[in-house]
Amino acid sequence: MVRNPCDRLIGEIDHARWILAHGFTPGHRQGRPLAWQRRSIRLLRVNHAGEVAAQALYRAQALAARADPPLARQLVRAGEEERRHLLWCENRLAALGGRPSRLNPAWYGLAFLSGLLAGTLGRGISLGYIAETEAQVESHLTDHLRQLPAEDGDSRRILDRMREEEAAHGAWALKAGGRTLPQPVRRLMHWTSRALVYGSYLF
Repeated sequence: MVRNPCDRLIGEIDHARWILAHGFTPGHRQGRPLAWQRRSIRLLRVNHAGEVAAQALYRAQALAARADPPLARQLVRAGEEERRHLLWCENRLAALGGRPSRLNPAWYGLAFLSGLLAGTLGRGISLGYIAETEAQVESHLTDHLRQLPAEDGDSRRILDRMREEEAAHGAWALKAGGRTLPQPVRRLMHWTSRALVYGSYLF
């Protein structure tokens, strides 16, 4: 059955509400977190925020690609794979006694709008936007793996697995016809991602 625009809008609102509300209660630990645990919490919070944004990005691009059903289905499938990353980060945050970023609603909204815009500019740009996003995510995961405390092997295993799968998503986007984005656009994406990293690390 073909969904009308109103139904799609309600569906997207429900999905956003679930993503933003799910797991926002901080985890509980006995006593005050150790210094290494506090550092891991901040790093995991950044990665959780990135996965919140990924949910919005893939949902928006799938919505824009509804005239290309095979592409839309693949985008939805990739988004479902990204949701595993979201839950991994969420569960690890809870185990450490942490909480998600308070700025997640802003990251979701901005990512949704940027994904919708990229999706309306054609298949090549849409997939190129995904490829560049995943390349930047892979880079920042590599950086976080260097920063993780030596004591936190559980978080290291999560981020290492995420990095592998993000690289696979980027490779798929290029193989499916993604175009290399202009340098000014890539630079803007980089600084936008830096805002997410620093904002989520602190808040």
